[in-house]
Amino acid sequence: QVQVVESVGGLVQAGGSLRLSCAASGSIFRFNDMGWYRQAPGKQRELVADITSSGSTNYADSVKGRFTVSRDNAKNTVYLQMNSLKPEDTDVYYCYADPRFMTRSWGQGTQVTVSS
Repeated sequence: QVQVVESVGGLVQAGGSLRLSCAASGSIFRFNDMGWYRQAPGKQRELVADITSSGSTNYADSVKGRFTVSRDNAKNTVYLQMNSLKPEDTDVYYCYADPRFMTRSWGQGTQVTVSS
């Protein structure tokens, strides 16, 4: 069974930085895409950033130039470096991992709060 475990988020002031990490385990095959979504109460989950196993990245327009997604394939870990945070970045952030030959697995979610 695949498990996806995120680091704890936190509270940060506007303009500050925060780094999230997420480790996937439980698959004997490599993980394909890994990435991050976020969701506010009453809203749809939206893509923040994702990264392929070869390192190609994709970002939501709202975070381009501020957030950086990276991964360590040896550790099956994906990171999200968030800089110049804004109050509108406040959300629950969900990590996901796409194990080869299996369905997508999600983390439990971690709260990120940006105060103005």
